[in-house]
Amino acid sequence: MKAVLLDAENRYRIAELAEPAPGPGQVAIRVAYAGVQWGDTMVRDGHFPVPRPFVPGFEASGHIAAVGEGVDPGRIGEPVAALTTAGAWAEVVVAPAVLALDIGGLPLRTAAGVGWGGPTAYDLVDTVSRVRPGESVLVHAAAGSVGTLAAQFARLAGAGRVVGVVGSTARADYAARFGYDQVLLREEFPGKLGDEKFDVILDPVGGSTRLAGLERLAAHGRLVAYGNLGTYEPVLADANDLLMQGKSLMTYNGNLLGRTRPEQLADSARRALGLVADGQVRVDITAEYELADLATAVQRLADGSTHGKSILRIA
Repeated sequence: MKAVLLDAENRYRIAELAEPAPGPGQVAIRVAYAGVQWGDTMVRDGHFPVPRPFVPGFEASGHIAAVGEGVDPGRIGEPVAALTTAGAWAEVVVAPAVLALDIGGLPLRTAAGVGWGGPTAYDLVDTVSRVRPGESVLVHAAAGSVGTLAAQFARLAGAGRVVGVVGSTARADYAARFGYDQVLLREEFPGKLGDEKFDVILDPVGGSTRLAGLERLAAHGRLVAYGNLGTYEPVLADANDLLMQGKSLMTYNGNLLGRTRPEQLADSARRALGLVADGQVRVDITAEYELADLATAVQRLADGSTHGKSILRIA
């Protein structure tokens, strides 16, 4: 099979490899489309130490071609969206059966666009922060695949006001299509907000942005940290100060959830896919690449020149 390898020099190259066989509790999927996400930039840049060369890629759609021990053979041929630990940038990928989700009539291209962003955004809004009707929500990285979905999930949860923060005017114009009441540039946060405070803040940025967010929480507000786009420097918060104001600093780690509680992640992914399938939530695929263009796809994501969702066409 054809697959993309990431080598020790951070170069992507297409190679011919043997097709992987599913082990117990796994399925092999013939991949139609694969997603490109922020985790791919982190792996490339060495933030996740992985022995190289290896086949990257964390999300795919396609049809189940084979099943391992303990998996119903009747699933062969089933169209699925899969969340993987690696290997999705190939013609065949192995995934846990529990994280290979039947997509019914949802197009494979759209299903790949949901990827990890779907359950992540759903969990941030509905499982972790538990946005309630009438609450105000602020979303950093508002033009990305998670941010555009999070705004829509917040609306479905009944949020009264949803504000986004982005890095450029082009990204602000794009984010505005997804139901934000206001979109700020990064340099306008928090100054342009006046004295406004928020019940929920979703923060994948870290550093000074996270500290500013804690200051912008209303009483009983929840800030959910789910990444470090800006910096890996530690952010220190005084638990006594948070306690006195009823504020909460929470975290979400989808990768860890997939390894420790895969059934819970699968449930959130099904809910996200269902909302996309019935038209309540829109996934916007803004770029589609061939395997040979993968390095360009990852670099454009890393430097902020893409928005929405990027995918690879495999089949």
